[in-house]
Amino acid sequence: MKVVLLGTAAGGGVPQWNCACGPCAKVRAGALPARTQDCLAVSGNGVDWWLLNASPDIRTQITATPLLDPGPGPRDTPVRGVLFTDAEVDHTLGLLTLRGAVGLRVHAPATVLHALDATRAVVDKYAEWTWRQVEPEQTFALAGGLEVTAFPVSGKRPRYAGESPVAGHWVVAYRVFDPATGGIVLYAPCLAGWPLGFDDLVAEADAVLLDGTFYAPSEMGAATGRSGGQSAMGHLPITHTLPELRRHPGVRRIYTHLNNTNPVLDPDSDEHAKLREAGVEVLPDGAVLEV
Repeated sequence: MKVVLLGTAAGGGVPQWNCACGPCAKVRAGALPARTQDCLAVSGNGVDWWLLNASPDIRTQITATPLLDPGPGPRDTPVRGVLFTDAEVDHTLGLLTLRGAVGLRVHAPATVLHALDATRAVVDKYAEWTWRQVEPEQTFALAGGLEVTAFPVSGKRPRYAGESPVAGHWVVAYRVFDPATGGIVLYAPCLAGWPLGFDDLVAEADAVLLDGTFYAPSEMGAATGRSGGQSAMGHLPITHTLPELRRHPGVRRIYTHLNNTNPVLDPDSDEHAKLREAGVEVLPDGAVLEV
């Protein structure tokens, strides 16, 4: 199984267009690399590729990834579809960019599909896609040989969604299994807490891509001068999850979905040093894993 980290930043990317915090300033000065918004591409055979989330930066991410180049026909694409972990704007807006592709399959929990009704109405005017509901802890197969299972991790709905008539969890983690190699990747870019049984999912994985949005609970207010708001965003800070990850030294552990205020973006920071000491990684956009 190949996994491409198409983007590794939280909503808005790094630097954010309207932010002059420390990490954003360092990126603009050329001291740190820029990062696009979080998204993965996975494949079991190198031919059929699936996106996990579709960020607003999806065009830039795909065109920067030779493994996703179009062909052999003039309008062929190796991208077969998208799996959504949630309905957040920074994870779903890229669907509109993909509207020119024919036959894509979209997999998402019931709550997310309902929240995307308006987006689906737009896309359906351009191409015929298949929309499939993901059921919790029920494995389904993807073209290319991979098997995927969704595990609910949070009930945090996006701000625009409001109350929903559809029951169910709003946020899931995906376990991606390659039967050919036995490899397992766990992808959880939004983690409001450490759910019961999540340790078992981490322990069996070869690689875990985990929510690293914030380093500390008060980080965003300290970096921007605006207090409040971070706690309601549904992201457990690294200070809470790093002790949990330390219990799994045999697993490759990677933080993704990094907010522009996060000090671990700087490899020279004390916070990044603590990750290094624990054997936990922060990888750049475009990194490729083989599992």
